[in-house]
Amino acid sequence: MEQITSLQNPRVKQIVQLSKARERREQGLVVVEGAREIGLALEAGYEPEFVYVCPEIYAKSEYPDLLNRISDSKKIAFTQAIFEKVAYREGSDGLIALIKPKEHRLDQLQLQKNPFIIVLESVEKPGNLGAVLRTADAAKVDAVVICDPLTDLYNPNAIRSSVGCLFTVQVAVCSSKDCLEWMKSKQIQTFAAELQASEWYHECDFKGPSAIIMGTEADGLTAFWLENADKRIKIPMRGVIDSLNVSVSTAVLTFEAMRQRGF
Repeated sequence: MEQITSLQNPRVKQIVQLSKARERREQGLVVVEGAREIGLALEAGYEPEFVYVCPEIYAKSEYPDLLNRISDSKKIAFTQAIFEKVAYREGSDGLIALIKPKEHRLDQLQLQKNPFIIVLESVEKPGNLGAVLRTADAAKVDAVVICDPLTDLYNPNAIRSSVGCLFTVQVAVCSSKDCLEWMKSKQIQTFAAELQASEWYHECDFKGPSAIIMGTEADGLTAFWLENADKRIKIPMRGVIDSLNVSVSTAVLTFEAMRQRGF
């Protein structure tokens, strides 16, 4: 296995460059760190360009057989000093992969007969996006649709906070207009979450084909969704603070829907 020992090596510089969305778009590559996350990406059909391994760190991994699934020609070793310089997170298990991203279109989504969908409008924080994907995986929702995003789906922090659920959940990226038209064509009822809504979320019926529409923490949903959604719903806030983190709100609504559906 080739070993890299210099921080000036172009491969090391490439990993650093790919922290920027523009570089990810131009190079057509994204960084996935961690054996669990890389394993989930492989199971979802993603193709790695290269997998960088630090043998000293990877020896302690909980996924010791993962490297057996990678072609030897794609494995490159880093010294521990170099790996720790390029790793995105603390406590990494010694693997970083560069993979080719996929397209995420509405027409690629495969829905069951009675779907439940999470829609995020203009999500801007990678951590929130990742946390919502983790909730979507836990609840086994049909899909997450990201409308007019302000962050990159493949931001390393989104992948990290999703613990790899980006690769286990169906995701589509589109405009709000296209999303609304698509859901109408599928006869999916839309529930817009907002602070001033008149209906409590737990009094709504999510048992049929449903989608919850979530906005940003700073501004909530735009007028487009508030005017076009079938219903506007809210979560009771009994304390001093008037709102929850968007990922927490999404989890509250999603698991109420799952409760109603008997899951």
